[in-house]
Amino acid sequence: RSSVRVLCGSNWSLVLQGQWMLEFYAPWCPACQQIEATWESFAKESERLGITVGKVDVTQEPGLSGRFFVTTLPTIYHANDGVFRRYRGSRTLEDLEGYILEKKWEAVEPVAGWKSPSSIMMHGMAGLFHFSGWIRQIHNYLTGTHGVHVWVSYAIFILATLLIGLLLGL
Repeated sequence: RSSVRVLCGSNWSLVLQGQWMLEFYAPWCPACQQIEATWESFAKESERLGITVGKVDVTQEPGLSGRFFVTTLPTIYHANDGVFRRYRGSRTLEDLEGYILEKKWEAVEPVAGWKSPSSIMMHGMAGLFHFSGWIRQIHNYLTGTHGVHVWVSYAIFILATLLIGLLLGL
């Protein structure tokens, strides 16, 4: 059984309390697959280190990856009572443990307030990522289920965007 806590949109706020290391990954990502065993070993040491180790599958949680503004994989964050820092060090077990034990995270600049995953701005970003997933589902439904040509689907979305813009402009 894995010691890594799986986080999703409904329980991500757990990282606002206590000390966490959180990995954003995708199952198809070679670099993510490469550190998977190390991340599991790190999680097994989490009790001794006084932290919780978690992971987020960006393919299943696009809103959460938007909230954390994940642009590369894997991305690792350190969180301490709601203060977030991006981990950019080596991905060896020794370096991950050293980051916590030697409190190297204290020397890393925290994520700016407006870019913090708990800010209103990033809440909106999460909404945009959910919206883009919803649009992708509609596109797949139109092209896959109803056999609508891809370009016709694009035209529908273009017209919908223009009409919404016109309505909002009025």
